[in-house]
Amino acid sequence: MAYIKLAESSLNTIKEICASFNYNKGDLINILHKVQGALGYLSAETQEAVAKELNISSAAVYGVVSFYSFFTMKPKGEHPIAICMGTACYVRGAEKVVEEFKRQLGVAIGETTDDGKFSLACLRCVGACGLAPVVTVGEKVYGHVTPGGVEEVLNEYK
Repeated sequence: MAYIKLAESSLNTIKEICASFNYNKGDLINILHKVQGALGYLSAETQEAVAKELNISSAAVYGVVSFYSFFTMKPKGEHPIAICMGTACYVRGAEKVVEEFKRQLGVAIGETTDDGKFSLACLRCVGACGLAPVVTVGEKVYGHVTPGGVEEVLNEYK
C-alpha cells in the first residue's frame, strides 16, 4: 500500500481528522480541506490513506481532489500566486499578467519555484470583477494588475 510512504505524523493527522468527522463518507470534501490545511497538499499517498480511513476507493477520493480547483496534489509555494482568468480579467489583460509572472518567476502554471517561495496558478473567478485583472497572493487580493506591476507585487514577498 503506497500510503505507507507517509510519515507517521502525517498518517496520524489523517486518522485524527477522519475520526473527528466520525469517518462519514459524506464529509469527504470537508475532510480533504482539513487534511490539505494540515499537510499542505494532497499527495497520492495522502489520498490513499484518506480512502482507507473512510473505507472508500482511492478513485473516489481522487475524483473529488481532481474536480475541485481548491485542492492541490503538489506542494504550493510559501506564497501561492493565482491569477484570475475569468471573463472580466481575461478581457482586461490577465493573459499578459500571467506571462509576466511566468517570465519573472521562471515557472509554468502549476509549478513552484526551486526555492519553494512561490507557486503559480490560474483561477476561473475571484469574484472581484470590478478590480480586473485580479491576482491573489495567499489571501491578499491585488486589483488592476498590469504586467508592469508584477515586479512590485513580487517585491512585497522577497
